[in-house]
Amino acid sequence: MFKAIRIDKADKGTTATLTQFDEADLMEGDVTVRVEWSTLNYKDGLALTGKAPVVRRFPMIPGIDLAGTVERSSHPQWKAGDKVICNGWGMGETHLGAYAEKARVKGDWLVRLPDAMSAREAMAIGTAGYTAMLAVLVLEQHGLTPAHGPIVVTGAAGGVGSVATAVLSKLGYHVIASTGRMSETGYLRNLGASEVIDRNELTGPAKSLGRERWAGGIDSVGSTTLANLLSMTKYRGAIAACGLAGGMDLPSSVAPFILRGVCLLGIDSVMCPIELRKAAWKRLASDLDSRKLAEITHEIGLDQVMESGARILAGQVRGRIVVKID
Repeated sequence: MFKAIRIDKADKGTTATLTQFDEADLMEGDVTVRVEWSTLNYKDGLALTGKAPVVRRFPMIPGIDLAGTVERSSHPQWKAGDKVICNGWGMGETHLGAYAEKARVKGDWLVRLPDAMSAREAMAIGTAGYTAMLAVLVLEQHGLTPAHGPIVVTGAAGGVGSVATAVLSKLGYHVIASTGRMSETGYLRNLGASEVIDRNELTGPAKSLGRERWAGGIDSVGSTTLANLLSMTKYRGAIAACGLAGGMDLPSSVAPFILRGVCLLGIDSVMCPIELRKAAWKRLASDLDSRKLAEITHEIGLDQVMESGARILAGQVRGRIVVKID
């Protein structure tokens, strides 16, 4: 038996409790990991509170990220004692997840912990930071460089936005940070933002084409915010979209695409191919300032996860939260 957060179906919605879980009830997988650290993402908040149907089997152990040590393995690539990271692949949704002292997963899902990174640092990055790096990589593949102009980051004080701001700044970009919490201006400038704008500039109905303001962007909000970003993107620029905190709709027009050649680049972190995952983690080890990462990270225990899940949905979390499992 081991400690775990368990989500069960209830008459009205779901319930989440910290309880004991039997290892015999873990799902199939060829690697058993002793989980040392996890993290809290927006999707975790949705699962814990039942605000959206993230969980698709019951009972479920939530938590989409883990870092820890291999305990047992029948997979040829992994052996006991290996330090590993696992993000996504349906953990916390369709496969028992990370808010537990043990997890059993497929070895093909795992990435080796970079030598220069601790398990705690890996979870300070987590899916949010890994998603931010996937967005940076796709903007680079599109051909964007600091010479092309500013990059806008929405939801900049959140997990994805904080890491994106820090990474882009280190790479030499002029970062425009958009936030609904202008009180976080000092925090965002410390991360490397050159400008901080109020998200209200991007929340009204979008024009078909607006004034060209940025060469590209990383958006975790969606809806009218993403529509406005697209309308204000420079000729042949690109926006990487990776979130829906503001909604799943996109009230835009084709004008930015056919008149300015703007590209909308989708970012999927859940089923992302393993080689791209490895590339993202390698870049995070080199392109994210560990001192800035430490400054944006707050630590909690497993018993504080459920309360923090409600706070992240309410937009009350700054930066990254790491969860100490054992």
